[in-house]
Amino acid sequence: MRRREFITFLGGTAIWPVVARAQQGDRLRRVGVLLAFLESDAQVQTWTQALETSLQELGWNSGRNIQLEYRWAGPNPDRLRAAAEELVRLSPDILVPVATPALIAAQHATGSIPIVFTNVGDPVGQGLIASFARPGGNTTGFAVFDFSMAGKWVQIIREIAPSVTKIGVIYNPETGPYSASFLPFVETASGPLGVKTISIAIHKSDLIKQTLETIAEAPNTGVIVLPSSMFSTYRDVIIANVARLRLPAVYPYSFFVQSGGLLSYGADARDSLRQAGGYVDRILRGAKVSDLPAQLPTKYELTVNVKTAKALGPTVLPTLLDRADEVIE
Repeated sequence: MRRREFITFLGGTAIWPVVARAQQGDRLRRVGVLLAFLESDAQVQTWTQALETSLQELGWNSGRNIQLEYRWAGPNPDRLRAAAEELVRLSPDILVPVATPALIAAQHATGSIPIVFTNVGDPVGQGLIASFARPGGNTTGFAVFDFSMAGKWVQIIREIAPSVTKIGVIYNPETGPYSASFLPFVETASGPLGVKTISIAIHKSDLIKQTLETIAEAPNTGVIVLPSSMFSTYRDVIIANVARLRLPAVYPYSFFVQSGGLLSYGADARDSLRQAGGYVDRILRGAKVSDLPAQLPTKYELTVNVKTAKALGPTVLPTLLDRADEVIE
């Protein structure tokens, strides 16, 4: 049962009840969550639910001892900067930026408020932290992939579509500034398989359709979609055009496959938010950001959409299905 206290005035009686705070203290703690995604994205909503559930399990309940302030800015850098500055003006105890552009915006907005990032690519290579063991400054958190996994994407495409001899790799250097680090692993894996690769930057969402049509002009071509908050936001456009052009494609996150994509290999984005809840809890209880190492994912998941595979034509091998962590019929 929650303990109740009463506030009184001199010479008066109790005026109204106040719910006593948990062990975390009487002050309502505030956490700003900055997302490089749109609020209408149902899959990303499950990520924030994972964060909230993690915090609840650790004793933090919204409106009682913690207040989560969400800002859904989408992948637009200008909106992200404005949203980050708005959150900083609220004087939060912690900022939780979700995706690399959100972390960049958060770091530009403050050098003192603790930052726990999630779903960020190559934070060391981009100079966002000093190292995983000792991030330095006011920032730590959870990266979402290892670049060597790009070789796995090539292997999976050839496994599900053995006729593929060329792969178009699409990326956005603004919303996925780490993209270039994937490319050597793609090329290394492609060579022994006799597959040629072409890398194409897509800077705006309205160029997705045209770019995929260009890739599809060559026969026996597949597609690798590199991680990018813009591609995640406009994944329905990518998936619809890939299906129309009958291109076998591999994606970095399972939510692409849940939205109708063919297959994915990558870390669980929801788990990154869940782990972030643990770091938020520790900082609110007095831990220093400098004492919390940044982390890479420890598990990658293979997800296959059998219905999409049948529609596109590739044969889903039993060995691939046996290895899959999730099969969508």
